[in-house]
Amino acid sequence: MSQAPDLASPAERVSTPVDGIEVLGALSPSRAGDFMTCPLLYRFRTIDRLTEPSSPDAVRGTLVHKVLEDLFDLPAVDRTPERARQLLLPAWEAMLAAAPEVAEMFLGAGPDLDGWLSSCREVLDRYFTLEDPRRLEPAERELYVEALLGSRLLLRGFVDRLDVSPTGLLRVVDYKTGRSPAPGLEARALFQMKFYALVIWRTHGVVPAMLQLVYLGNGEMLRYVPDEADLLATERKVEALWRAIRTAEETGDWRASPSRLCDWCAHQSLCPAFGGTPPPLPVD
Repeated sequence: MSQAPDLASPAERVSTPVDGIEVLGALSPSRAGDFMTCPLLYRFRTIDRLTEPSSPDAVRGTLVHKVLEDLFDLPAVDRTPERARQLLLPAWEAMLAAAPEVAEMFLGAGPDLDGWLSSCREVLDRYFTLEDPRRLEPAERELYVEALLGSRLLLRGFVDRLDVSPTGLLRVVDYKTGRSPAPGLEARALFQMKFYALVIWRTHGVVPAMLQLVYLGNGEMLRYVPDEADLLATERKVEALWRAIRTAEETGDWRASPSRLCDWCAHQSLCPAFGGTPPPLPVD
């Protein structure tokens, strides 16, 4: 996937003005999601900038995203499951050239590389059961978007795909290589999509007609039709998160919020909920 600009803590000042206006901070949907999940996790990732080991699932997601991006570089008639599989190994080799340390996951007790690559092919094959890319001509792929709110908070992120209909309707598409959320648990995923829709609305004056999450882990789609009320509510939520993050920055109170997601956290040894001690906060 394309490398994003530094989507760092809104507690950090952004030095470059936007349209001549000083930016007080920046927020991406992933970092907003971190804070909603656990303020301490947010601190570890964006204030302390602790490293996290790559996981086979995360690398699979990056690799599959890259193949789907490359697929749309081909003529429509060539966007087939066979060509997607052919694109996989070159994309994998390019990833290893850029980040050789990724190969360490498959050493020792790690997963079998051939089996892992086979799982990537299965995910790609599943994509073709959900969409026919020969019938699609995305307007944008890996689109960087940003919008400056009245509070001088900069919202920014990358949209996997933006489709524009002949009549000008916008569809925001995001690929997920995991499974779709259980019924009633879609709010977190939809927050990310509404975040993107808010940015597009604020920059283009158009509310996207459709938000579409493509879950390649189990071959399901989640679609949502937003309206202005949705996006205004999302803006209020983002502003409230911004204020909460600024309060945590000012007070140093980055408290843990234990949940089932802790099972996948790379920082348990530093978390008070698990008997750990966070490192001292960085000094500016």
